[in-house]
Amino acid sequence: MTIMSEAPVAGGPYRQPIVASAIELTVRSGWASVTMSKLAEIVGVSRQTVYNELGSKTQLAEAMISHELGRFLTVVRDAFERHPEDLVEAIHDAVRGVLELADDNLLLRAIVSATHGADTELLPLLTVRAGSLLSEATVMLRGRVRAYGPPLDAAQLDVAIDVVVRTVLSHVMQPSDTPARTADALAWMASRVLGATTTRSLRHPSEN
Repeated sequence: MTIMSEAPVAGGPYRQPIVASAIELTVRSGWASVTMSKLAEIVGVSRQTVYNELGSKTQLAEAMISHELGRFLTVVRDAFERHPEDLVEAIHDAVRGVLELADDNLLLRAIVSATHGADTELLPLLTVRAGSLLSEATVMLRGRVRAYGPPLDAAQLDVAIDVVVRTVLSHVMQPSDTPARTADALAWMASRVLGATTTRSLRHPSEN
């Protein structure tokens, strides 16, 4: 199961293992079961060390959520950097990468559980960060897509990007097909909405 990426979490040497342990504990027993004392015991440090690294429990939750959601933005950025000449191919790889990451992500499963009432204490933070993710993803995509010179004005481009981002997030929370097939379908849609040409052999979703 995917818990954390290998990229270091900003902070001291114990911050990453503390955050990783907090994610595991949240998924296994719920956010209410997460205490600084329990994390200290799991990681093998003092409770004061946990407080020094993360601060309050609210700050711990923010660190968990921000780090994992940041991974999704990294996947998107990397996909565009791999395909500087083909917008649709970049979108395809970004969508597939995000959905594959979400398919095996422990914190995301905790988020899904929380949104169904399993852990309402965590919901306010999740709601705030979900809105932040939407904004950050939209801003990133706007800058990336503009570089390809699609035949859309600024307002049209904003609408197209908003639709793509919201559609991907809906598939993250409630998948309806495999990441590969969903990515192919959204790439097909994006090619038409953005008026982009591509070297990818696109097919209508029903033909996959």
